[in-house]
Amino acid sequence: MTEAWTQAVRHQLDLGRLLPLGEPDDGTWITEQAAVRVLERTAAEIPGVWMESLRIGPAPHEPVSEPAVRPPASALPPGPLRIEAAFTASLGLPLPETVDQLRSALLIEATERLGLVTVTADLHVTNLHEGSEAVGSRTSKRAMKPGPEAAAARSSPPVTGTGSMWGPVGELADVATAVPGVARLTTVLGSRPVKVEDHDEPPGRHIEVQLAVAPGHHPLEVARAVRAAVAAATTDAPGPVSAAVLITETAA
Repeated sequence: MTEAWTQAVRHQLDLGRLLPLGEPDDGTWITEQAAVRVLERTAAEIPGVWMESLRIGPAPHEPVSEPAVRPPASALPPGPLRIEAAFTASLGLPLPETVDQLRSALLIEATERLGLVTVTADLHVTNLHEGSEAVGSRTSKRAMKPGPEAAAARSSPPVTGTGSMWGPVGELADVATAVPGVARLTTVLGSRPVKVEDHDEPPGRHIEVQLAVAPGHHPLEVARAVRAAVAAATTDAPGPVSAAVLITETAA
């Protein structure tokens, strides 16, 4: 029991925060781990930058909003985010230019590639090294590491409405998997990629979907399409249907 609890805690730490994606009415979140991997790939392309750490969290003193749908457990409320990064820089390149280039690249990638609402990037130079080649974020010792469940999700085949995913939940899993841009459904949080809960006050149904985004697709657009698809496919709900999406991986 203790070992299982320890593994669960470590897994949650690996995933990092559940970050709001888009606006409050988009009903979408992404794991910090997935977002950091995208930003690290961007940082690795900048000459003279060796990433040591990269985190994404709430921007201090910025207002947050009430989400339009029920968020995943422990997810951050919609609101501006801050990128915090530490890196080693090259002695052979002008430091101010390197810092400006890295900050600009991270903010653009976070906003345009992912759909995060980012307002600032705080950068810290931890050391200087000789040479100008980018050698960093792909080999960063302090970068967030994937847990075993995340690795299994990346290698697992697409989830369909078979096995434990039978009946209406399995049908919704098939609907979500069929949306263009969905690489597969995942089980990073909990044992099922699709959760369906009916509630009485007020009457209605809430659906939560976990998924990985395929290469060449924008995460937020895919999530919007999945939310619309599963809501449209739900015809027996006791009232209005709401849907939330958690993105656990997005490919280059």
